[in-house]
Amino acid sequence: MDSPAPAPAPYREGLPPQPPGPPEGEQHFTGSETVRDLVIGMADGLTVPFALAAGLSGAVAANPLIVTAGLAEIAAGCVAMGLGGYLAARTDAQHYQAERRREEVETHTYPDREKWEVAAILHRYGLRGETLSRATEAIAADRRRWVDFMMRFELELAEPAADRAVRSATTIGGAYVVGGLIPLSPYILLDGVGEALAASSVMTGLALFGFGWLKARATGLPALRGAAQTLGIGGLAAVVAYTVARLVGG
Repeated sequence: MDSPAPAPAPYREGLPPQPPGPPEGEQHFTGSETVRDLVIGMADGLTVPFALAAGLSGAVAANPLIVTAGLAEIAAGCVAMGLGGYLAARTDAQHYQAERRREEVETHTYPDREKWEVAAILHRYGLRGETLSRATEAIAADRRRWVDFMMRFELELAEPAADRAVRSATTIGGAYVVGGLIPLSPYILLDGVGEALAASSVMTGLALFGFGWLKARATGLPALRGAAQTLGIGGLAAVVAYTVARLVGG
C-alpha cells in the first residue's frame, strides 16, 4: 500500500502565507446590527405616521393640520426611537464590560476552575488527551486571550463597537424620519384629504414591500418571502394603529 503523500511544506511549518480559496476571501454578511436598526426605525416610521394621518383624515378636513400633526409625530418619534436605540446599545456595552471584569477577576482568583471550563468547552469541540491539555494551557498562558475565549465561548458575548450607541441612535432616528415622510408626503403635495389618504396607502404599501425586499436581499433570505412578510407585518400594524386612532377620535 502506498504511503500517503507528505503535506506541503508550508502546512508542515505552519500556516501558508496566503489562505487558500478565492482572493477576495469568504463572503459573509456582517451588518446585522445596522440592518436591525434600519428595520426598527423604518418599520415604525412607515406605520405610525401613516396610521396617525389616516386616522386624522376622517376627522380633519384640512391637509395642513394633518401635515403639522404628522411632522410633530415624526420629530417626536425620531427622538424617542433614537434615544431608545442609544440606551439599548449603551446597556449592551455596559453588560459586556461588567461580565469581562468578572471573568478577569475569576481567572486570577479561581484559575484552576477557569482552566477546567476552557477544557470543557474544547472537549465539546472534539479535543481529547494531550491535545486538549496543550490547547488549554496555550489559551490560559495569555490572560487577555484567556478572557477573550471565555467571553466568546462561555458567555457567547461579542464586544460592541465603541461607537455602537451613536450609530444605533443615528440609524434608527434617521430611518424613522425617512420612513415617516413617505406616508406623509401625499398630504403635503395633494389638496384633497381623500386623495392624499389613497396615495399614502399605496406609497406606504409599496415602501413596505420594497424595504422588505432589500432587507431580505441584504441578509441572504428569499427576497419575495421577506418582502411579503414585511408588507404583511407592517400592514397589520398600520391597520391596528389606524383602527385605534379612528376609535379614539370618534
